[in-house]
Amino acid sequence: MTLKVIGAGFGRTGTLSLKSALETVHLGPCYHMVEVFARPDAAEQWLRAASRGSIDWEEIYGDYQATVDWPGCAFWRELIAAYPAAKVVLSVRDPEKWWESASETILRQAALPPSEDPGLRRIQRVSLEVVHDRSFGGRFPEKESFIAAFEEHNAAVIREVPADRLLVYEVTDGWGPLCEFLGVEAPDAQFPNVNDREFFRAIWGIDD
Repeated sequence: MTLKVIGAGFGRTGTLSLKSALETVHLGPCYHMVEVFARPDAAEQWLRAASRGSIDWEEIYGDYQATVDWPGCAFWRELIAAYPAAKVVLSVRDPEKWWESASETILRQAALPPSEDPGLRRIQRVSLEVVHDRSFGGRFPEKESFIAAFEEHNAAVIREVPADRLLVYEVTDGWGPLCEFLGVEAPDAQFPNVNDREFFRAIWGIDD
């Protein structure tokens, strides 16, 4: 199977809700960072990709029809070239609200000591080598540089992806623009609203 939808937006932009939405309209399964937690061996695939070795996208994505969130969004240029027929959804959010969410999740996770669990240790490496190094150039935890990386990423996607292939999307916009862009019928169901911040913090044991 080949990817039909490439989510180019950073995490903390409603990507878990977007994953659920894509699967609801039968554009799934959809790859998300949670898949790396479910299959810790997948971490090695992404670490190889981050080291700029050869990337076998079919090995990584297999039967997936869509990808959102990290690790995939850090490789959006490679993915749009590898899957030229795929549509691109750039999930966005107000930068200040995005920072508020990211600072309570991504940065808190980065500050954790290495896990004693080998699987979680590999995932921590993915977070550092793919999320922080590749997406933020190691520029953390300063708010200004973090937000700048977020805005630079979004601007690059908008600049480089052909307009007829790209949807700039906020999950609060619901089914309408997403389904119209993907050419599918909007389901008779409420748009998913998944609290991924709570999910993220529960996985890593991050307390208030």
